[in-house]
Amino acid sequence: MTRKTYRGTDVDVTFDLDVCIHAAECVRRLPKVFDTQRKPWILPDEASADAVREVVGCCPSGALEIVDKAATPPPPTPAPMADGVRIETTEHGPIRVRGPVRILAPDGSLLRETEKVTFCGCARSANHPFCDGTHKQPKA
Repeated sequence: MTRKTYRGTDVDVTFDLDVCIHAAECVRRLPKVFDTQRKPWILPDEASADAVREVVGCCPSGALEIVDKAATPPPPTPAPMADGVRIETTEHGPIRVRGPVRILAPDGSLLRETEKVTFCGCARSANHPFCDGTHKQPKA
């Protein structure tokens, strides 16, 4: 995992390219903070901390995360389902997993522990088992 931190005054935003599916929710929802044509591409102070928190919460893969520096408590999260995990499938696309998950490599080593991850559902990802957005491309 290669998580990079982008520092702001009230919140830092971390990004892990290895699990990003390039859905671009962040870029569409808050382009003044998330702009892939700029370096650094994430500037947390370009919008309110609440707006940044909201957009990071919309990241479908968990590639974006918030490190909250504010003294205010984080917004309430929905109660987990009885089994604690929710799996959402999409036609010809990613498989979204929400809830506490531990992802293990074939050798049993820990790849990642997270509350949000998106797995490949098309079997074409170059970043198996994670979705890399390949499902959006025409089959060769």
